[in-house]
Order: sequence, then C-alpha cells, then structure tokens
Amino acid sequence: MTEKEKMLQGKIYDASDKELVRLRGIAHRLSAEYNNTFEDEEDRRKDILSKLLPNMGEGTYLQGPIQFDYGVFTKIGKRSYANFNLTILDCAPVTIGDNVFFGPNCTLATPMHPYLPEERAMYDNGDGVLRDREYAKPITIGNDCWIAANVVICGGVTIGEGCVIGAGSVVTRDIPSGVIAAGNPCKIIRKVTEEDSIYNKEALF
Repeated sequence: MTEKEKMLQGKIYDASDKELVRLRGIAHRLSAEYNNTFEDEEDRRKDILSKLLPNMGEGTYLQGPIQFDYGVFTKIGKRSYANFNLTILDCAPVTIGDNVFFGPNCTLATPMHPYLPEERAMYDNGDGVLRDREYAKPITIGNDCWIAANVVICGGVTIGEGCVIGAGSVVTRDIPSGVIAAGNPCKIIRKVTEEDSIYNKEALF
C-alpha cells in the first residue's frame, strides 16, 4: 500500500513521502497562482481551477484567496460559492454538495494527530528526515448548506443537507439535515422551517 493510499484510507501515513510532497507542491503553487489573479481574469482562473480542482461542478465560484493541501482529493458540486480565505486540508476526501455557501475565513481540516505527546512528536526514521505520525478523516457537506463566516469543520464530520452553521462555529460532530447549528463545539439550535422564509420578514422588502 502506498503512502497516498494509506492517507486516503485513514491510516497512519508518512507525509514526507515523495509523491505526497509532489502533489502538495502542485496544489500550493496553483493556490498561490489563483490568489495572484483578479476577478476579471476569468479564463486564467478557470484554467488554474481545472488543474487544482478537477472535481469541481459548473457554476461554482471561489472568491479567493484560497489554500488547498492537495485539491485533487476535494469534490465540490454545482453552483457553490466561497468567500475570502477558504482553506481546505484534504488529506482525506472532502465532499461538498451543490449550492453550498461559505462565508469568509472557513477551514475544513481533515488531518488528525495523536493525542499523546510522545506519539505526536517529530521523529527520525534513520534517514535524517523528520516526520510525524499523521492520519486523516473525511469531511462531507450536503447540498444547500450555508457555512457562515469563521467556521472550522474538523475531520470525520458529515453535515447534512440544508443546514445553516452559525458564524464562528467549530464543528466536531455530525450535524443532521435541515437544522441551524452553532457554537464551539457546534450544537443543534433548531430546525429550519418555512417560518424562516425571507418573505415572512416584511422589513426586508
């Protein structure tokens, strides 16, 4: 089993593996290139994203700046949108549905590290290269979610369809479909209902 296969299957892997270093280097370079473009450079942006995020649906827009660890292990559906400073550490698969909105400064972090300090510490395997023991857990976000500003979603989390995750939340556990959830740690507040329609808010019109 290669180190990439171990990583994607949630096993302890060697992040210093040459193939993984190469893939991260490509993603980091493409992220930097994207961040140096302007909004009216549509063709250039599209070309960069086709390499960085080959599994991105039509109509999805990333404001930038962005940062991806690999990119190729992230799948984003159609018509989704991310505001400034989206960071996705996709050491495990990240799956984002259609019509998902991200506010600014959102982070999706799949990597996990040991809790015991002696297991978490960097070590030399005898070849002079410092490495750590790392593994990763996937993240899934269903269709039609709004992930508000400054949200952190941790590895192993699944967020169901149609959810609103309140600003500043840290999501450490699964969130079922159709709810408003917020806090650190993020907890369910209530269901989303028809009473939440903007057309019930006269002040908006």
